[in-house]
Amino acid sequence: MESQNKWTHTLRILSSFWISSIASEFEYRFNILIEFISVIGNLFGSLFTLSLFYSIDTDLGGWSWETSIIILGVYTFLEGFTIMFLAPNLSRIVRHVQNGTLDFVLLKPVDSQLWLSLRIFSPWGIPSIFAGTFLMIFGLFLSRVSFSILNLFISITILGTSLLILYSLWFLIATTSIWFVRVWNANEVLRSTLVAGRYPIAAYPEQIRFLFTFVLPIAFLTTVPAETMLRISSINSIV
Repeated sequence: MESQNKWTHTLRILSSFWISSIASEFEYRFNILIEFISVIGNLFGSLFTLSLFYSIDTDLGGWSWETSIIILGVYTFLEGFTIMFLAPNLSRIVRHVQNGTLDFVLLKPVDSQLWLSLRIFSPWGIPSIFAGTFLMIFGLFLSRVSFSILNLFISITILGTSLLILYSLWFLIATTSIWFVRVWNANEVLRSTLVAGRYPIAAYPEQIRFLFTFVLPIAFLTTVPAETMLRISSINSIV
């Protein structure tokens, strides 16, 4: 019962946070149209850039055009998650440290990590979430992959793991501001580096593949979820 009350209390807090965030964002409703145009433009731009690597007889690291669309879809989905939660929340940790207001967050009668990670909800990431989901489904359709309930569950689980990895990377860099105050650009550097995840990891040279797998796990953010959806990778091989 106590655990249930705790979860109910947490959901109430989050709903209050997000309602106020949405109300604040919708003060400028014209931003909705601008954001949709921006997402559509980025989507077509990404597809056009990806198409430049392909011709009739070529592929990208063994990945066809159809399967590469799935990777781009996973990347777009993660970008939407970043816009919704990571960028508006975790980038503020640096500001809290600089202004000395982090203590006020720690003293509040609410879980500090919950406050710092989910205080703000930005609806401008929703179009990217839908665009990424569409690309994944479209790529699977073009690849003619037969889906089962088990494969769907595994794919969603691996995609959820990618979200946790992405969150962990952002949170790790943001919290280093406690020791190194001048790290406000570190998250932008990370975000720029993660752009490499929109292409198959097999398309990079061996040294870069090692870096993007064991040092900065970009492979586990986009390529591995796509491989799971295509049944190239199984849970046993990933573990």
